[in-house]
Amino acid sequence: MAETRVEAVERALTILEAFGDGAPSLSLAELAARSGYYKSTILRLAASLERFGYLVRGGDGRFRLGASLARLGVLYRDESDLEAVLRPVLRRLRDASGETASFYVRSGLTRTCLYRENAARELRHHLEEGARLPLSLGAAGKVLLAWAGENDPALRSIRAQGYALSLGERDPYLAAVAVPLRDTADRLQGALCLSGLAARFTPAHQNSCRELLFDALGDLRSGLL
Repeated sequence: MAETRVEAVERALTILEAFGDGAPSLSLAELAARSGYYKSTILRLAASLERFGYLVRGGDGRFRLGASLARLGVLYRDESDLEAVLRPVLRRLRDASGETASFYVRSGLTRTCLYRENAARELRHHLEEGARLPLSLGAAGKVLLAWAGENDPALRSIRAQGYALSLGERDPYLAAVAVPLRDTADRLQGALCLSGLAARFTPAHQNSCRELLFDALGDLRSGLL
């Protein structure tokens, strides 16, 4: 059966996705460049998004995300049993490793940092929850691709070893180790990740982070639905 799609809905969502890199506001020209849509199309879509509170246009003519998105985000988080399970685990991973602990989920062709506990170090890998990053770069992205059934030889190797390592892939100064979090039915929930400055990720530290993540998986899997 052919996939059912609503083009107008997809275009409206593309406008919202244009803010995915954390841009606080975008001009009409910037939205056009990021979405590939004509300015007239964007203005029509923006009018509907503004009406429902998903987009706001300020007096300076720039567009910003609206409060309705924050409201839905709060509702999602309130209904998520996963956060209650993951938060203390991320904190323990952060404290034991000295690095930033995160949980990523796949969002189409990108990955979203759903939950995060930043390291206490002054020099650290700092990222806000909700940030979206490339799916093809970084340890967490590799994990999300590998356990989604992708048949690339490199991803098969990651599945075989049970974890992914990245050294300076997305940013030359950053490194990360990530593992897949699966529920008791073996369904992928997301990627658990420890990340920090590449200079600290010596082979010994890589192994330590990997073992901490494997231990966390053992603690978590029995508590997932």
